[in-house]
Amino acid sequence: MSQLSLSSLGLGPVAASPWLLLLLVGASWLLAHVLAWTYTFYDNRRRLQCFPQPPKRNWFWGHMGLVPPTEQGMRVLTQLVATHPQGFKVWMGPITPLLSLCHPDIIRSVINASAAIAPKDKFFYSFLKPWLGDGLLLSAGDKWSRHRRMLTPAFHFNILKPYMKIFNESVNIMHAKWQRLASEGNARLDMFEHISLMTLDSLQKCVFSFDSHCQDAKITTASPSLPVGRCGEDRECLHSGRNVVRAQPLPSLPHRPPRSSPLRVLSNDPENRCHSSSLPLTHDTTASGLSWVLYHLAKHPAYTRSPAADVPRPRPSPKDAHRDDLAQLPFLTMCVKESLRLHPPVPVISRRVTQDIVVPDGRVIPKGMICLISVFGTHHNPAVWPDPEVYDPFRFDPENVKERSPLAFIPFSAGPRNCIGQAFAMAEMKVVLALTLLRFRVLLDHTEPRRKPELVMRAEGGLWLRVEPRS
Repeated sequence: MSQLSLSSLGLGPVAASPWLLLLLVGASWLLAHVLAWTYTFYDNRRRLQCFPQPPKRNWFWGHMGLVPPTEQGMRVLTQLVATHPQGFKVWMGPITPLLSLCHPDIIRSVINASAAIAPKDKFFYSFLKPWLGDGLLLSAGDKWSRHRRMLTPAFHFNILKPYMKIFNESVNIMHAKWQRLASEGNARLDMFEHISLMTLDSLQKCVFSFDSHCQDAKITTASPSLPVGRCGEDRECLHSGRNVVRAQPLPSLPHRPPRSSPLRVLSNDPENRCHSSSLPLTHDTTASGLSWVLYHLAKHPAYTRSPAADVPRPRPSPKDAHRDDLAQLPFLTMCVKESLRLHPPVPVISRRVTQDIVVPDGRVIPKGMICLISVFGTHHNPAVWPDPEVYDPFRFDPENVKERSPLAFIPFSAGPRNCIGQAFAMAEMKVVLALTLLRFRVLLDHTEPRRKPELVMRAEGGLWLRVEPRS
C-alpha cells in the first residue's frame, strides 16, 4: 500500500521554502484576527440585547436612513426618544451597532468620563481632520490635554471685557445694513446669512485681530457642496493657503485686545495658530443659536411684552451694550437657553468608549462601542422635559433649574470635553439680542422654517424673518 507523502506529490522542496512558512504565518494571523473579531462581535451583540432598538428598515442596511437630516428626520427622532426615553440601539449596516443616548442618567456615565475613556469618535469626525488638523476639537490624549490647558484661560469670563466693544461694533454694522435694506423695502432677511457674517466678523477681530470687512463685502457662493472626490485637491489648496497666512504678520485694528489677552498671544504665535484652527467653527454655532432665538421671540412676541421681560425696554443709550449689562438681563438669558434647548446648535456628539462602562441601571456599554449623545433627543425627551415641544423660557427660572439634572440641558456639551467657548458665545448672543430687540421688531415670515441638522442646526433654504426698525 503506497503512502501519501509530500515527495510523491512533488511538494518536498516547497515544504522547506520560507515562502510557504510566511504564507502559513500570514494565514494564521488573519484567521486569528477573524476569529477574535467574530467573537467580539457576537459577544457585544449579546451584551447589547439589553438596549432596545427600533425596527430595522432592511436586514442589510439596518437603520441607515431612518433619521435623515431633514425636518421629517427630526420628527422621527422625536418619536423614537418618546418611545425609548433612556436611549436605543441602531445598526449602521449588518455589523456596526451604535448606541443613541438621550437621558441625563445614561449620558452621565459617558459624557463625564475622562477624555481617555470616552474620546471623540474618529469615524464621525475624521472628515474634518484634513481641514482642522490636530487642534483642540479633534486631538486626543496628552495633546488634547495640553491644548485645553493652553486655551482655557483665553475664554475666562473676565477676559471677555475687552471684546464687548468688538461685539458692539460688529452688531452695529449688521444693524446699519438692516436699516438700509428696510428703507429699500427689503425687510425679509435670511437670519443665518446675516448673523453668520456678523459672528465671523467678531471672531476674526477678537481672535486674530483681523478685519476682513466680511459684512460689507459682496460674497458669492461658488457651490453649496463639493464632490467627495475633490476632498484631496481642496485639502492641498487649503494647506497652501494656510502656510501663506502663517507667514504673514497680522494687521492692526484700531481697537486691539490687550497684549495680555491669551487669545491674542495664541493667534500671534505661528507655532500655536494651529491650536486655534477649530475656533472659526464657533461662529457658525453662535449664529445658529442667535437665528433660532430670534425666530422663537418672533413666534412668541408675548414674552417680549411680559412683565418679566427685561429686553425690550428703551434704554438711555441703545448704541452699546456693556459687560455689566449682561448680568441685568436674566429673562433674556432664559429666552436664549430655552431656544438652545429646542434647537441645540450641535444636535449630536459622538464618543467611542475605550473600556466597559456601567450605567446607573446596571447595563454595560461594551468597550469599543460608538455612543451618540443625542443633544437634540435629550432636550426633547418627555421623560426629562414636560411638553418638550413648547417654547417656555420659564423652564430656566432659577427655582425650576434646581429640580433638574445639570445634564438635562447640554447645548455646549458637558464634562471634560465641554465647549471651551461657551462664555464667549453666550456673551455675544446676549449683546446681539439685546441691541436687536431695542432697535427692531422681529416678525415671522410666511414660510415656516424646516429644521436641517448638519454639523450645526440650520434651516432648509434659510431661516427667514422680517425686521422693522423701531421709531
